[in-house]
Amino acid sequence: MSGLFARLHGPSRLQRLRTVSLPEPSFDYEAHLAACGRGERQALHTLYLQESPRLLGVAKRLVGDTALAEDIVHDAFIKIWSGAAGFDSARGSARGWMFSVTRHLALNVIRNHRRETPLMGDFEPPLHDSTEAPESLDPAGRIHRCLEQLDPERRSCILHAYVDGYSHAQISARLGTPLGTVKAWIKRSLTALRECMG
Repeated sequence: MSGLFARLHGPSRLQRLRTVSLPEPSFDYEAHLAACGRGERQALHTLYLQESPRLLGVAKRLVGDTALAEDIVHDAFIKIWSGAAGFDSARGSARGWMFSVTRHLALNVIRNHRRETPLMGDFEPPLHDSTEAPESLDPAGRIHRCLEQLDPERRSCILHAYVDGYSHAQISARLGTPLGTVKAWIKRSLTALRECMG
């Protein structure tokens, strides 16, 4: 979610629209996954060349560290290879499944990092306000909290746009919602997130 935090305070709206308006690549992900399921390593290599830059971008936006993101993408392709035979196209697109594998690994890294981060010795820095929730001190935690306050449809639009990298038209088709409605939801949701983030 750190990427979303950066987008709320970073690039211009025009740059954001250019980012999410990229066309869907004309590439047969499903056929390559099926080939992976049959043990064809060249298919995995082709998938890696095709999609690893975008998956790296997703991982890096979530964890905020290039080296860690590269490890996540490496692990994601191991899982993609080992799980390809079990991929079910009835449950979603092959490309979406690959992104989902990567996102889940990145979110697991974030959760594990929070659990394992040691305090400096036995000293725990006091909060300025004892009623303040710990996640309010952490931008990623604050974004999760703010996203939870959005309606599910609007939250899906934001995640599809800024985590999955879908265009507004792709989100419209995916959710079965008019394009104008999707654009309005994203605009209002970004405003609400900015207000929530302070």
